[in-house]
Amino acid sequence: MSNSSHPAGRGVVRQLTVEEVWHALSHASFAVLSHVTPGGEPRSSGVVYTMSGGRMYVVVAKDSWKARHIAANGSVAVTVPIRRGGVMSLLVHIPPATVSFPAVAAVHPGSALADRPELARLAPPERRAEFAVVEITPAGHFVTYGVGIPLLRMRDQAASRARVPLVRS
Repeated sequence: MSNSSHPAGRGVVRQLTVEEVWHALSHASFAVLSHVTPGGEPRSSGVVYTMSGGRMYVVVAKDSWKARHIAANGSVAVTVPIRRGGVMSLLVHIPPATVSFPAVAAVHPGSALADRPELARLAPPERRAEFAVVEITPAGHFVTYGVGIPLLRMRDQAASRARVPLVRS
C-alpha cells in the first residue's frame, strides 16, 4: 500500500519520510527480532538495540540459539514498537506505533564492541567475551503504523499505515 493514499472523506494523508522513520528507530531501544531455525521453524524474541550508521545492533549470548540460527541464515525481520507518551495514551486504547522491516543480519564476536564506542552501552567491557553482536541491516521497505501522525489519528487505519522505501531522498 502506498503512503500517499487519499481515504474518502479524510483528506490528504501526509507523506512519511525515511528520515522520520530513522529518527523514530533511533529514539526507541526495544524490538522484536524474528528469524528461522535451520529447520525452517519461525522464532522471535524481544531484544534491546542501538542504531548506528543506518544499522541496528543487538547483543546476544555467543552460544545462544539466536546467535547460531541467525548466523546460519542471516535473514531476519524486525518490529519496533514506538511508545506514544502522554495522558491521552492512558485514556484511549491505542496500540503503540510500529516500524517493521526485513533485514540481513551478521553475527560478530563481542570484541567488535571494543572499537565502536556508540555500541559500548550494549554490554559492559568485562562481559563482552560472553556475547555476540548481531548487526542488522534493513532491506527493502519500512512498513509503519502510526509513525508521524497525531495519537488520535492512529484509529484511522488508512492514515496510520505507510510503506517507506529505505532509500533516502
